[in-house]
Amino acid sequence: MSQSLAKILVHIIFSTKNRYPFLVDEQIRKEMHSYLAKIFNEFNSHALIVGGIEDHVHILCSLAKTETLAKIIGESKRSSSLWIKNKGGILEKFKWQKGYGAFSISISHVDRVRKYIDNQKDHHKKISFQDEFREFLEKYQIEYDEKYIWD
Repeated sequence: MSQSLAKILVHIIFSTKNRYPFLVDEQIRKEMHSYLAKIFNEFNSHALIVGGIEDHVHILCSLAKTETLAKIIGESKRSSSLWIKNKGGILEKFKWQKGYGAFSISISHVDRVRKYIDNQKDHHKKISFQDEFREFLEKYQIEYDEKYIWD
C-alpha cells in the first residue's frame, strides 16, 4: 500500500498541579479548552471535544499519524501554561500535573465519550477526579502505583 491511513481516537485526561482549582472561572475555563483544542489541531490531532472542570481536562481527539502522543500533550501543556499565566492573578502560578492518562476509543463510542466530557460539571458532583481517574485505570486494566500518579 503506497498510502498510510489511520484513525486512532484517544481520550486524554490530565489535571492541574495538585488538582488546584485554577479553572474555576467559567470564561477562563472555556478559553483554556479552546486553546487546548487549537494546539491539538495544530499537531493534526483534531480535537473533537475538550471539556472539564476547574481542576482537570478531558480531550477527545484523533491522533496524528506523524506525532507522538507524549509530544502533543507535552506541547499542549507547555503552551497553555504560558498562555494562561498572562491572564494575571492566581493564574500566574498555573501548572499542569506532570502525567496524563490516555485511553483508546472505538469509533462506535465517540458519541458516548463526547456526552461524558460535555457532562463533567454534573458528573463531578458525584465523584472526585481521583476516583474518576482510578475508574479509567481499572476499566482499561492499567497497572499503577497510587503514590506515583498524583502530583
